[in-house]
Amino acid sequence: MRRGIAEHMRRSLDTSAHVTSAIEVDMSKVVAIRAKLKQEFEAAYGVNPTYLAFIARATVETLREYPWINGEIRGDKIVTRNYVNLGFAVELADGKGLIVPVVKNTEGLNLLGLARSVAEIAQRARDKKLNPDDVQGGTFTITNPGGYGTFHGTPVISQPQAGILGTYAVVKRPWVVQDELGQDVIAIRPLMNLTLTYDHRLVDGALAGRFLRDLRKRLETWGESDY
Repeated sequence: MRRGIAEHMRRSLDTSAHVTSAIEVDMSKVVAIRAKLKQEFEAAYGVNPTYLAFIARATVETLREYPWINGEIRGDKIVTRNYVNLGFAVELADGKGLIVPVVKNTEGLNLLGLARSVAEIAQRARDKKLNPDDVQGGTFTITNPGGYGTFHGTPVISQPQAGILGTYAVVKRPWVVQDELGQDVIAIRPLMNLTLTYDHRLVDGALAGRFLRDLRKRLETWGESDY
């Protein structure tokens, strides 16, 4: 497995022009809504609404507005799609490797459906019960090293995709916000770094920046009934 991972990563670096952009996100709205939904989701559906599920759902909506980031270069053509097949990097037990199972057609899943699908396919990956189709057809990937406390990284793109999103630890830090009078004040906020590593042959820095800006807006303005 390590040989296969090494060959895939090396081939990706030799193929794509890797660039990484990062943005900070105030996760206050997501933290509050997750705390409210967690008991309901676990009691009624046996599903934990993780931060990853929220980010994945917002990412799907944002990718629909940025088809090149959800696309690929195929020969001398740019291929875009009207669907989003999300790959999720999953670490296998005892550090024995990494596999990227794919949840297909995520544009048709709400928050609950996506949370359930991610949990199920990740567990099947750890139990070595994936089918060949489960690791094929991804159009975009999310990797989540933040579960180990890391706050930044530069992931490698999974070929032939054009981008991969890195999600990192939620950390409480001082943050400048506006009070009810419009004055700048310092508050404690749960912040998360997101990185987008993209293929510069297809995606320019300005496009990547707008994607991250819009993804951040969705997460920072999340309403209880959204998605």
